[in-house]
Amino acid sequence: MEKEVFIIRGIPQETYEDFRTRMIALAEKNAGGFGPAALKVTLTQRKPPALSVIPFKKSRVALFTVRGGGEEIRYSLTSAEGFEGSYMAREVLPVAYEKTWEDGNETPGACLLTLFHRKPGLDRDLFLSRWFEGHTPLSLRIHPLWNYNRNEVLKSTSEDSPWYDGIVEEQVNPASDLLNPMKFFGPPVKVPRHMLMVLRDSRSFIDMKRIETYLAAEYHIRS
Repeated sequence: MEKEVFIIRGIPQETYEDFRTRMIALAEKNAGGFGPAALKVTLTQRKPPALSVIPFKKSRVALFTVRGGGEEIRYSLTSAEGFEGSYMAREVLPVAYEKTWEDGNETPGACLLTLFHRKPGLDRDLFLSRWFEGHTPLSLRIHPLWNYNRNEVLKSTSEDSPWYDGIVEEQVNPASDLLNPMKFFGPPVKVPRHMLMVLRDSRSFIDMKRIETYLAAEYHIRS
């Protein structure tokens, strides 16, 4: 399923709470009336832990996912302060939660949001094969994923958008499963082996020098 995604960054001196408030207000503004068929925002709303086996970035970032949006919404998001880029993406959900909460409420659990580029020298077909046929099954086997939203970036939809090959939202419930390596890479006796497997597999198709991983939360504003 194709959709359009927008990346907006935090601005200097903006706190996590300031950023969250600004992004939720922007999402609600664009979801009302005769707005899009669906709109959700995945964003950083708190500082990640200082010590973590996952190398979380500390900067503020929001990913807006829009289906059936018009030019008015595109203009609103692309003109927002901190806008970085917009893209058409192909979404696949190898595992998906059943949404039982009301729009506007935070999705239960926690999200690992990852933006990445393919490994230098790797052609696109091999990159997609390693990602779809190798890494996805490995992630589902090792991690306690409640929802896995895999987005293959197809093209940029705004000028000067920096390129990303993939955007992934991996969600767990409860949130503690993401921050506890004994849970996220468990069972405990297999944690070192599982961590090494994931690292080696990621290095086979991702440019690890440019990967961005964030501790994030998700809000369906209109579903």
